Amino acid sequence: MAIKVGDTIPEATLIKATEAGPQPVTTAELFGGRTVALFSVPGAFTPTCSAKHLPGFVEHAEAMHAKGVDEIACLSVNDAFVMTAWGKSAGVDGKVTMLADGSADFTKALGLEMDASRFGMGMRGQRFSMIVTDGKVTQLNVEDPGAFAVSSAEHLMSQLA
Repeated sequence: MAIKVGDTIPEATLIKATEAGPQPVTTAELFGGRTVALFSVPGAFTPTCSAKHLPGFVEHAEAMHAKGVDEIACLSVNDAFVMTAWGKSAGVDGKVTMLADGSADFTKALGLEMDASRFGMGMRGQRFSMIVTDGKVTQLNVEDPGAFAVSSAEHLMSQLA
């Protein structure tokens, strides 16, 4: 069953892409006591993810912070080295935290995985965005397959108080 508004984020350990190399971060550390804008992409360096999804959050980072977001995080079922390279190529420059869920454990715990085997990508995460406040989901936007609208930075910003 997929996570929904009002649910608590499941316990998991993700890998944060940092300048010092991959660093583990628990969901309790990431989401506890703060407001996080989390968005998920099916894959780093893929067309829509690279041209629209990640750049939108980079572009609107300052405005999101002004609306009370403590951290913006990009999640993908990729490894931390790929997420680091993608973040550098996209110029995230500390505006977006790049999170790797290499085995899709967190994505599966959210119930938001998808099988992209027909595209040669295997198990991936659906395209979505959410606001998590002190570990609870307060907004959730899951895209229909192939769509890009409700998970955008612009749409998520419209849901912030």
